Amino acid sequence: MVWKNLIFHGVIIFLLCQKVSGQTFLEKEDRPIAFSNKEVTLYDSWIKQRETLNTNFLHKLDPDRLLHNFRINAGITSDAQPLEGWESPKIGLRGHFVGHYLSACASLIEKNGDTILQKRINYMVDVLWDCQQKMGGKYLSAFPEKDFTTLETEFSGIWAPYYTYHKIMQGLLDVYTLTGNKKAYGMVRNMADYVKERMDKLSPEVIEKVLYTSNANPPNEPGGMNNVLHNLYTVSKDTAHLKLASLFDRKWFTQPLYEGQDILPGLHSNTHLPLVIGFARRYENTGETYYRDVTATFWDILIHHHTYVNGSSSGPRPTATTPTSRTAEHWGLPDLISKTLTSEIAESCVSHNTQKITSTMFQWTASPECANVYMNTFYNSVMALQNSENGTYVYHLPLSSPQNKKFLKESDFRCCNGTCIEAFSHLNSNIYFYNNNNIWVNLYIPSEVRWNARGVTFSQKGNFPSDPAIKFAVSIKEASRFALNLFMPDWINNNTKLLINGVPVSTYFKPLSYIKLDREWENGDEIELIFDYRFYVKTMPDNQNMLAIYYGPVLLAFETDKELFLDGNIADISNSISKQGSDMVFKLKNNGAEYKLLPFYDINNSSYGVYATLGN
Repeated sequence: MVWKNLIFHGVIIFLLCQKVSGQTFLEKEDRPIAFSNKEVTLYDSWIKQRETLNTNFLHKLDPDRLLHNFRINAGITSDAQPLEGWESPKIGLRGHFVGHYLSACASLIEKNGDTILQKRINYMVDVLWDCQQKMGGKYLSAFPEKDFTTLETEFSGIWAPYYTYHKIMQGLLDVYTLTGNKKAYGMVRNMADYVKERMDKLSPEVIEKVLYTSNANPPNEPGGMNNVLHNLYTVSKDTAHLKLASLFDRKWFTQPLYEGQDILPGLHSNTHLPLVIGFARRYENTGETYYRDVTATFWDILIHHHTYVNGSSSGPRPTATTPTSRTAEHWGLPDLISKTLTSEIAESCVSHNTQKITSTMFQWTASPECANVYMNTFYNSVMALQNSENGTYVYHLPLSSPQNKKFLKESDFRCCNGTCIEAFSHLNSNIYFYNNNNIWVNLYIPSEVRWNARGVTFSQKGNFPSDPAIKFAVSIKEASRFALNLFMPDWINNNTKLLINGVPVSTYFKPLSYIKLDREWENGDEIELIFDYRFYVKTMPDNQNMLAIYYGPVLLAFETDKELFLDGNIADISNSISKQGSDMVFKLKNNGAEYKLLPFYDINNSSYGVYATLGN
């Protein structure tokens, strides 16, 4: 089998139990469902401020500049100034950012009714429709069709045409599903027809070569083609779309995972994460448990054997054959990550796509571990990617010392600021989930959710994680019984307090669990949850002397321009940290030096370090 050639460094075998990687899958009627974009509203908070920074950037972009390469490719005159970075006229990925832009704008239009973006998206769809008609009615891209011909005949020499094509398809599909633009839907279907016509002409052997992506920085990276086509099938119910999507679900990648093997070492991280998102969508469309189990095993291997302390991953390739693979973008050997801390680890796209899989895993299992992984990655990776002063984003998020966040210029349109503008338009997602009789609260973000089926509005206020106290309120038309499930992270302790209508609730606060409040709720009921934060450390799996420091849910970063070496043991370190006043500012005295520590998400322009090494 072809997949056997992918065993670079010896495959790690993980025994699959009946539950699949320790996760118990719920029956469909029992699963948590994420509330829709329109049902969750962010209140004013630092999270809402981050969304606003992102929205302001989207407003500033010139649609004619975004459309320039599409017009030129279609033979339509454009006087606009071309974009820069990976959207430059000679770059193979040109057009990819436009796909992310369409998706991000559609999200903000749906949930906020943004009239500026609504007018702009309608204009852009009309222009893209003209471009598609000019090129024959099916093909649509900012790069020429010959790139696909090169891929199908030489299997190299181009830069990821399917990756970019997928971005545009998904952006248009989001415009249709979130804003109702029927012209966008017709364009996506036409683009799918184009892909089908190309694939129908290829032999199975050629298709295998086109979609075999085991090498470093694969130029044939297909992006989420399987995912967008499975998403299209969800809407169209056209079996031709399901069959086409399935062509991109390759056995060389899925079968080792199904058998419990760690196939990740050496693979380009963000080439394969979108494929797994597609596998999950296929299972939800078809009920094929094979793809559910592949997704679950992948998630288990990734989270438990390839991630850094904040849930991010990607770094140097074990066998480096390209300049990028020496420092970035690939997965290494399982549990051997302490020597991978280059200045280019933890690609932003990787963190965002990992969150998508984690959210899906929660919806299949209601697992507190999934909620814990999502929360940790949200605060300590995703929120750390954005500059809180101007809204710019990083490509990589280094964790060693000394490092700096290298924020991309607003004119530098790369994959990660494309992914980030989309992700930061969804900061109201995955806070709340529901089924017939339950509502889950997985994130403590000032917001409200409208559970329309039960006539309930549930709100939370506070300033988590800076303030450990959260207040919830129930607004309901008439008394109703349901269970409110409040997530208890892995750092919880029994000094936590819970009150209902001012009356303390006696309960055991178990880490990685839910406090289930199953009762008849009445209008005006109030709940107060007050966490107790402690300092603690997390170490590298392969080096117990390399550690990172947490304060409750918050990963702390040292402000330093030197490599971090600390004296003493773990207990000494934990006991030597103190909080300075009411702000999230901390001080650590060690070996005659005094260090200032801040939440990693508050680091902007300072030189910093996250992991520190204990000396002898």
